[in-house]
Amino acid sequence: MSRKWSDLSRGQQRAVVIAGTVQIALATAAWVDLARRPAEEVNGSKAMWAAIIAINFVGPVAYFARGRRTPLMSDLESLDDIELDLE
Repeated sequence: MSRKWSDLSRGQQRAVVIAGTVQIALATAAWVDLARRPAEEVNGSKAMWAAIIAINFVGPVAYFARGRRTPLMSDLESLDDIELDLE
């Protein structure tokens, strides 16, 4: 049984629009991050993650949780050399 858009209440319509917007935003952010991130900083192949990101909600969340490698300690230690002028 399929429902028409007009059969949904205003609240249900709003929830669908919000959920869709969140899904698109998550997927877009994940694809942009994946495109900009070097292959060495990705767990697995970039092509695999690009396909996984397309899975509603689960894909982008999985990419952000498991697809990206954390920086090495040596990379973080090089940040000690940067001086910030906060005044």
